[in-house]
Amino acid sequence: MSTVVHLSGPQRRGPDLRELVAKVAFGDQDAFGRLYDAVAGPVFGLVRRVLRDPAQSEEVTQEVMLELWRFAARYQPERGEVLPWVLTIAHRRAVDRVRSAQAAAEREQAVAAREHATGYDEVAEQVEGRLEREQVRRCLQALTALQRESVTLAYYRGYSYPQVAELLAVPLGTVKTRMRDGLIRLRDCLGVGA
Repeated sequence: MSTVVHLSGPQRRGPDLRELVAKVAFGDQDAFGRLYDAVAGPVFGLVRRVLRDPAQSEEVTQEVMLELWRFAARYQPERGEVLPWVLTIAHRRAVDRVRSAQAAAEREQAVAAREHATGYDEVAEQVEGRLEREQVRRCLQALTALQRESVTLAYYRGYSYPQVAELLAVPLGTVKTRMRDGLIRLRDCLGVGA
């Protein structure tokens, strides 16, 4: 046998949200407090399901409630009930927060990838440098002994042309001619444009 319970007296209902929103639109702080109490729980629950982070959910809930205070006059009763309107605002705010977090993470990843990428391949650079040095050595061997000696003293030992002339005990003009001819032969051997 089932028992039926009858409530005596008026049934307890929630506040009239439309009335509260209308009062909030005119700056009624008491009405806002009651509206806050009526919708903050459902707003937080929805936002928490979207964001999953309690701290961010609290922040977004506060943003939604602030938006309700500032823009209560935008509510249009003919378009629907208050709670679905508020939850729509909450959902949009939560989704915006997710998108913002994703964009920030993508930016951080892009920056990290750019910082991690090396500007050049160090191994390839070393190999290329070694090959170039070998080619220069081969080309130096193709010079006459006098040309090779003049180029080596000037370019590898850092002597000036007059110092090379003094070291080799030859006139400066002879050193300049040897250097010019030797450098032309090196350029041709290395394949460097004129």
